[in-house]
Amino acid sequence: MRVIRHGSSWRCGMVMLMLAMIVGSGCDKSVAPQSSGGTQSGTSELSAGDQGDPWFEPISEKAGLSFNHVNGNDGEYLMPEIMGGGAGWFDFDNDGDLDVYLVQSGDLRQDRSLNPPNQLYRNEGDGVFIDVTDSSGAGDQGYGMGLAMGDYDSDGDVDLYVTNVGPNTMLRNNGDGTFTDVTLTTGTGNADWGASAVFLDYDADGDLDLFCTNYIYWSPEVERTCFNSIDDPDYCSPLIYEAPTRDVLYRNEGDGSFAVVSKEAGIQVEMGTGLGVVTLDFNDDGLIDIYVANDGMRNVLWVNQGDGTFLNEGLLAGCAIDQDGRAKAGMGVSVADVDEDGDPDLLVVNLDNESDSFYRNQGGHFIEEAALVGLTTVSRMFTRFGVGFADFDNDGSLDIYQANGKVMKQEGPYIPGGNPYAEPNVLVRGSASGRFEEVSPRGGVTDELIDVSRAAAFADFDNDGGIDILVANLNGSPYLLRNIAIDRGGWIGFDVRELAGGPALGAKVICQIGDRTIVREVRSGSSYLAASDPRIHIGLGNASDGPTSITIRWSDGTTQQLEGDYIPNRYHTLRRGVGDSAN
Repeated sequence: MRVIRHGSSWRCGMVMLMLAMIVGSGCDKSVAPQSSGGTQSGTSELSAGDQGDPWFEPISEKAGLSFNHVNGNDGEYLMPEIMGGGAGWFDFDNDGDLDVYLVQSGDLRQDRSLNPPNQLYRNEGDGVFIDVTDSSGAGDQGYGMGLAMGDYDSDGDVDLYVTNVGPNTMLRNNGDGTFTDVTLTTGTGNADWGASAVFLDYDADGDLDLFCTNYIYWSPEVERTCFNSIDDPDYCSPLIYEAPTRDVLYRNEGDGSFAVVSKEAGIQVEMGTGLGVVTLDFNDDGLIDIYVANDGMRNVLWVNQGDGTFLNEGLLAGCAIDQDGRAKAGMGVSVADVDEDGDPDLLVVNLDNESDSFYRNQGGHFIEEAALVGLTTVSRMFTRFGVGFADFDNDGSLDIYQANGKVMKQEGPYIPGGNPYAEPNVLVRGSASGRFEEVSPRGGVTDELIDVSRAAAFADFDNDGGIDILVANLNGSPYLLRNIAIDRGGWIGFDVRELAGGPALGAKVICQIGDRTIVREVRSGSSYLAASDPRIHIGLGNASDGPTSITIRWSDGTTQQLEGDYIPNRYHTLRRGVGDSAN
């Protein structure tokens, strides 16, 4: 086993000089041993000024989420141990309430059948979740990372794809509260180290295809011994392995099986260290594109050519590197039309000492404006993984939540929560001016929650119009943060469905609300190792009226126009070929 000492110069030293053309400052990635476990709370020296009213109430224990993530660390520091912690929302039983799926890891040294299973919790609709893992058959026992959700077989029931440190698992929803492992028959058992994944209809044929990011080529046999800057054993940087890999694209064949089409689609030409992924129609041509956040390498924008192939136009479009020409340690990614100009903007979160990358879409190309919108200072303090845009206070401006957890030991006399890898999460409020400002109390909670956070998934699980958050913590219990923000504004929601009943992933919805033209795309996959509520949620602020018109452009390119009065403060179901029905 090769011994590597990062030392104090590792962050910007020889590795960066040798690899600058491809990794920039992303070389400063060493990783953490296991968390001390569970939820920790306290007051950090990083406290953000005067304490305001909380936006969220932690209710995990009260809600019945008894899950505890384990990574199997026993002092050997195997690289996958510090990357896991997936979480997601989906309505598996079609009862109108979003259920919770939490991805477990286990022990890399033992047979996967001995690992604790992933866990599925059914939302009872009264603020309580019931563990139905055993009866559902959804308890995959791979060394888990993340998940994707979508109705791949168009039967109206939402299916699950679980990413593992190889092989991944496809779980078909049987529609009766149970799942069947159909990995072999679907041909989707990617054997590499899978990270984030998304379902999408890239070829516009009406059924959902699948894209999976892979991190690095890794096995216990290639593990190395690394030491961090304070000369303690630690996890290695992914660049130490010199083993970037290729992501995978699966085409849905429409008969219950998928074909690997990475080569013919052009995906295989790029090597990377993929962690976060999101779909978007970045140039408004009606075709679904794919954006991948790479750890220490250039991010990739796969632009759909409309003939079954993609081209990486990340550099040309201005979203592969930062404004200084550096590749960063990209982890989580989120997308939204932040400035309401009709095209989607991108946010990529990175390692500590690397600011967020906020790419503003200028109509087919991006400009990196993290400093201009006020995201540089607050983001540089933390290592960010899960992330999402959402209007948490319903004032009409999108806010940002970031789930943080270091990957290298903190130095100095003060260690928040007593864990050298734990950090508080951050809530950043958006404004009509386009600038963002950190919310106090930090993270939007009365007592700071300090842990090693990974996935962040977003949903209105209690259907009250406030977006809630599920955060997975490495070697600990998850956070379920119920939105209790005072003075929330009005809102309106749209549950956009295919004719068979599944979420219409990839559909674009254009709403005219007063003088606002709001464009949103239906998606579940974003953030990091996460699946979120696919419903569209729009904060209305003080407006009293809903949209006067709605245009839906479905993933196959067909459009549907809906007119009429849409009552605020409720969800409306918009089904392909059918009018509105309020939930």
